[in-house]
This record gives sequence, C-alpha cells and structure tokens, in this order.
Amino acid sequence: MLLLYFAFRGIALDELSLTLRNANFAWIGMSLMFAFLSFLSRARRWVLLIEPLGFKPSFKNTYHSLMVGYLSNFALPRLGEVTRCVTLGNREKIPVDSLIGTVIIERVIDLLMLLLIMLFLLFSWMEKFGTFFGEQVFEPIRQKITDTLGGMFVFWLIVMGSLALVVFLLFLFRKKLSRFSLVLRISRFLKGILDGLKTIYKMQRKGEFILHSFLIWFLYIMMTWVVVFALKETSSLTFVDGIFLLVIGGLGMSAPVTAGFGAFHWITSRGLVYVYGLSLEQGGAYAILAHESNSLFTIILGTISYILLILSVKKRTSREINT
Repeated sequence: MLLLYFAFRGIALDELSLTLRNANFAWIGMSLMFAFLSFLSRARRWVLLIEPLGFKPSFKNTYHSLMVGYLSNFALPRLGEVTRCVTLGNREKIPVDSLIGTVIIERVIDLLMLLLIMLFLLFSWMEKFGTFFGEQVFEPIRQKITDTLGGMFVFWLIVMGSLALVVFLLFLFRKKLSRFSLVLRISRFLKGILDGLKTIYKMQRKGEFILHSFLIWFLYIMMTWVVVFALKETSSLTFVDGIFLLVIGGLGMSAPVTAGFGAFHWITSRGLVYVYGLSLEQGGAYAILAHESNSLFTIILGTISYILLILSVKKRTSREINT
C-alpha cells in the first residue's frame, strides 16, 4: 500500500478518473485474451518439463494448479511457486521437490528472456530508451548496492565468511550428519530439486519447449501493447513501445511485493512520462488498466480453478467410497 501511495502521489485524481472513464475497454478484453493464451502456453510448457521425471500430468490439472498458484501470489509474494507444485503434486502423485526444480528452471528461463528483450531494446533503440534505463533503473540499483556494501563491508564479510565455514563443516562431517533423520529428509528434498533441474536435459520435445518459451513472451508483449489503444493519449505507441512497457512492467512485477502492486504502477507511469512526455495522470491510467484488469482476471480464473479442483477431489472421493 505504501508503494501505491508513492506511485500515485502528486496525481490529480479527478483527471485520472476522467481518463479512465473515457477508456475503450474492448482493448482490455483483447489484452485479457492474450493473457489467457499465455496461461495455456505456460501450462503446456510445464507439462513438457515434468514429463522427463517419468510422469505424464494431465493438461487440465497442470493448468488449474498453475492458476491456483497465481491466485496464491496475491496472498504472499512468490507463494504461488510452492502452491502450484503442492497442488499438482497431490493431484498427480508427483514429488513436490522435483516439481520445485522444474519451476526453478522456468524462472531462470523467464529471467533470461526478460534480459534478452531488454538488451534488444537497449542495443536497437539506445537513444530512445537507454537514458531511462540508465537513470531510472540501473543507477538507483548501483547506488543501493554501493551504499549497502560500502557502509556494511565488515558485516557482509562476516556473513560470507560464516557461510563458507558452514559449507566446509557440512562437507567435513557429512558422514556423521547423515545419521540424523532431519538431515536425510533435507538431503532427499535437495536431491528431488536437483532431479527437477535435470529435466531440461532429458526433455524429448525441446523444440516445442523453446517454441512455448518464445510464444509466452510474445503473448505478454501483445497483452501489454494492446492496452495502449484503450486510451487516446497512448494510442499512437508502436509494437516496440509495447516491448518497452513490458520490460519495465516486468521489472515492477519482479519486486518483492504482492503481485507488483505499487511497483508496477510507479515504474510504468514514470516510464510513460519520462520517455513519451505524457502526464502522470495519463501514465497512471495506463498502469491501472494494464495491472488491475490482469490482476482481476487472474483472480477470477484462479478462483474458478480452485473450485473445480475441490469439486473434482470430492467427486473422486465419493466414487472411491461407492466402489
């Protein structure tokens, strides 16, 4: 909520409200269509990652588990990553630790895709977007790291030294520690995650996996771009501008806050103001339309998936009792 305050501080709410009332919501509907297709593509890609583990989860359960995970993110940041693994693991009898390994692979690939798109923007349109990334993104991050490490050098030195000592002691006494049941459980859990990480090498349909990895981000770009046509003030923005909005929005969504609330609105509205000369009210209106429409849509789909999973469990339990 604090980030939302900072994001909309200084914005004339009456002008913002007027801009939103004049929006063409048909374009928002098209954006949500692209969002839904990206959910389906992501679910299919997850199936491809899971199959090398020796399991063949149904697409339906994989999709519903994914959406329940997205729903959980609104309760706590990144909670959905674990929730969807637990949900699918219970439905398909797949070890949760192995599923976590596949999700880690997904996140690494998504981060690489985001960085690749960002580099594409910077090298192709440096004169248009470079200054914004330099002054509004990279410089604050560099300053934060410098302030933290510079002012707490001794603290970080102690932390890193302590971690190195712990790793050394664990390796030195690994045989004695293996006698404890808790250590064995942790070891099995870490091995399961490692097995999940190895699936990328065992995958049979690598071509389809790569296709979905690019398709997901193309759909994300389309989902982001078409929202500009909902507002007269942003309707002249091109596909490349849509890529820029996706990148800065992705950075906002990566912030450790619930569903990017505040962080997305701040960086997206400022990007529109800084690069395109729009007013804060116009930039804020776009951020609201893009973020809140997608958030509400995700909540609805996640709730539907949660209900359907509960009903299917009750139906299966009833069938087992009757037999």
